Amino acid sequence: MLKPWLVAISLAVPLSALAADPKEQTPQQQKMAACNKEAGTKKLEGDARKKFMSDCLSADAKPAPSSKQTAQQEKMTACNKQAGEKKLEGDARKKFMSSCLSG
Repeated sequence: MLKPWLVAISLAVPLSALAADPKEQTPQQQKMAACNKEAGTKKLEGDARKKFMSDCLSADAKPAPSSKQTAQQEKMTACNKQAGEKKLEGDARKKFMSSCLSG
């Protein structure tokens, strides 16, 4: 008599976690829910649904760096190269890098 109740409870507890408040979900969980909802709206099934979910979840997985980040990275690389050419080390390298990056 207790077995059916134990089975029901053991299934209900993990399912209740899925119904958690969207604010408490990780970004990945929120994305999964959004993709799943969109797939349901489009009434996708089988392989079409799998492909859609895969594409949806991998879309924008790594946002493209902004032009400011790219410019900063290029500046860092150039300053680092100059410091290496000058064979700067320790405090002298830190001071050079600071002035190079800020200028």
